[in-house]
Amino acid sequence: MATLNKVFLIGNLTRDPELRYVPSGTAVATFTIGVNRVYVTQSGEKKEQASFIRIVVWGRRAEVCGEYLSKGSPIFIEGRLQSRDWETQDGQKRNTIEVIADNIQFLRMGEKRGSSPSKQDAPSEDVDTIILNEEIAPPASANKEKEFEKGGQDKEVPF
Repeated sequence: MATLNKVFLIGNLTRDPELRYVPSGTAVATFTIGVNRVYVTQSGEKKEQASFIRIVVWGRRAEVCGEYLSKGSPIFIEGRLQSRDWETQDGQKRNTIEVIADNIQFLRMGEKRGSSPSKQDAPSEDVDTIILNEEIAPPASANKEKEFEKGGQDKEVPF
């Protein structure tokens, strides 16, 4: 049976991206985007529902996001869903689903965060091109996924 794990989203950042570096030196940016859905109820009333989706970006893309995105920035995300489990300090098990961004496009070019509108701090190349054409090494955990894709067995998969 074939499977597909692909997500396309257009939304606005709900806060500034959080940029950090893992011990290996790879950049990772996390942020949340708001995505609205407009629908009509059975009574004909128009309603709007917002969903808030956590996005994770790795490598040079993460650094560019940290530099050029801010709260309210419109963005297009292409990626995949990934679930993550952890345990809180008080021992409660938690899980979440987040989008791992493979490609991103800024929908409005802006200045670097914190710069004045009169400054032209944007890169000389189009940021979308930099982001979309860059080859980025996956995080170390991706090696396990690649082995599985080559036909290896994953004992954690229940089927």
